[in-house]
Amino acid sequence: MKQWVVQDKEHGLDGLVFQKDAPMPKVGEYEVLVKIEAASLNYRDLIIPQGLYPFPTTLPVVPGSDGAGEVVAVGPKVVEFQKGDKVATLFNQGHQYGDVDIPATKTGLGGVIDGTLREYGVFEEKGLVKAPVNLNPVESSTLTCAAVTSWNALYGIRPLKPGQSVLVQGTGGVSIFGLQFAKAAGATVIATTSSAKKAERLKKLGADHIINYKTDPNWGETARKLTPGEAGVDHIIEVGGTGTLEQSFKCIKFEGVISVIGFLGGVDPKGQPSILDTLSSICTVRGVYVGSKAMMRDMVRAIEANDIHPVVDEKVFSLDQTRDAYDYMWAQKHFGKVAVKIA
Repeated sequence: MKQWVVQDKEHGLDGLVFQKDAPMPKVGEYEVLVKIEAASLNYRDLIIPQGLYPFPTTLPVVPGSDGAGEVVAVGPKVVEFQKGDKVATLFNQGHQYGDVDIPATKTGLGGVIDGTLREYGVFEEKGLVKAPVNLNPVESSTLTCAAVTSWNALYGIRPLKPGQSVLVQGTGGVSIFGLQFAKAAGATVIATTSSAKKAERLKKLGADHIINYKTDPNWGETARKLTPGEAGVDHIIEVGGTGTLEQSFKCIKFEGVISVIGFLGGVDPKGQPSILDTLSSICTVRGVYVGSKAMMRDMVRAIEANDIHPVVDEKVFSLDQTRDAYDYMWAQKHFGKVAVKIA
């Protein structure tokens, strides 16, 4: 079969190697063989070959945490799946329910365990979930990391309630899923972007208010003024880093939650808000590391019940174009999820 492999961290994205004659994986007693029909990329996939990923990796490894496909064989002791089932992958294969722990962080798909950028993959039964019935394989392939992370941000510690407000930053996968989940829950959504074109697309997805952070660098105060009584935002999906975190503190509501997902804008220790800002703002700031299988199942049920469809970038790549997909995403040319169609 064909597959991609991250060989090392010394050559950056050139460490990605395309193998056209890799051996087919064999199915163990508790394992499932999946014909992978589609995969999608995350920022994590771009930084693993560059040695910038802060969690465990074991190289060489087949990259990609996100994937969806069809079960073509099951081991004799598998009970949850059968041949023909449509499935999606779980990010941390060992994170089944409850809080993430250190052992679970060492089971990351596409980092420690061979991932989804290949034609076939064997996964433990516990490392898969049934895909939403309302989605096609490309759509289902986007759920593993960004969607579950966004769901965890909104429901993992202080569940979002109808009528509350959510602020999402930019138009990456986590932020777009956050917008969709928040609107389905009956929340008001404030979105930030730097582009008039992207602002129009955010409006079509249901964003109630849009702020251009390039023309309004003090957007935190602007966002606060958009909330009832200027009390502030209930949930913030924080993906930017030092600069955006400073603004997030300016608009978070008392007892609100800032879920820190990433640092796309970089980290500047000198400009970083102090931990004491949590006291003056009376808020919770938490790091989010994707989510459990139980959480992913809850999310799938919500996707089916509300007929939510992931936003996939208009440019979909083939398996042999995966390196092009990496370059495309690294150049930030995408809107929503960058997908790779495999079968």
